[in-house]
Amino acid sequence: MTSHPRDTPQFYLTAPSPCPYLLGKEERKVFTHIVGKRARELNEILTQGGFRRSQTIAYRPACEACRACVSVRVIVDEFAPSPNMRRVLRQNDDLVGSAAPNRPSSDQYSVFRRYLDSRHADGGMVDMTVLDYSMMVEDSHVETRIVEYRRRGPDTAINGRGRGEILAVCLTDVLSDGLSMVYSFYDPEESERSLGTFMILDHIARARAMGLRYLYLGYWVDGSPKMDYKARFRPQERLMPQGWERVE
Repeated sequence: MTSHPRDTPQFYLTAPSPCPYLLGKEERKVFTHIVGKRARELNEILTQGGFRRSQTIAYRPACEACRACVSVRVIVDEFAPSPNMRRVLRQNDDLVGSAAPNRPSSDQYSVFRRYLDSRHADGGMVDMTVLDYSMMVEDSHVETRIVEYRRRGPDTAINGRGRGEILAVCLTDVLSDGLSMVYSFYDPEESERSLGTFMILDHIARARAMGLRYLYLGYWVDGSPKMDYKARFRPQERLMPQGWERVE
């Protein structure tokens, strides 16, 4: 029987299943486990190669007849917000994001639960329990942070933290060349704030402040309205068969 060292990645292919983005299409994914001493190094290589992380799994689409899913990363030093994005920043000027180790909380789960029920009631995550959520946040062998967004308080200028209820949350990986937004969600009752856009803009600013070049946004899916927003953050690079290509 052949054995493999724990740090040597083994890749697997999923069976076909209905595509969540394009009607009438099927998806397949190739995936591997990110564990062991080389987890961080492997995650870096795979992210730069178009993979995404979910807990200790790294995956990317491997569909036979479709290449619609394209990895996208924003070039943070050259990014300038559009007039509409500047409006979103002004609208959320009363919020502050605090980054902390990836630890779940009941307050986070309450927002997560409302978000799923309101925005993704027919999605694959809708049945996630508080234990499932805890695993999603904690189960990481790489450098991961959770950013909570709350309203500014009287001590925010001193301690950098907000106060009151959580309005939005983002689970974020820290890479050597950028930040990767693993998963974000927000209070659906605050939808007029455009919190999804705001969190991306805030993470662009965070990456720039950390001296990092990119913000990884995951997959832009040509033809999927729910993924159109990712194309608005330019200049960006998209991973094509011949490598990363710049898009103005």
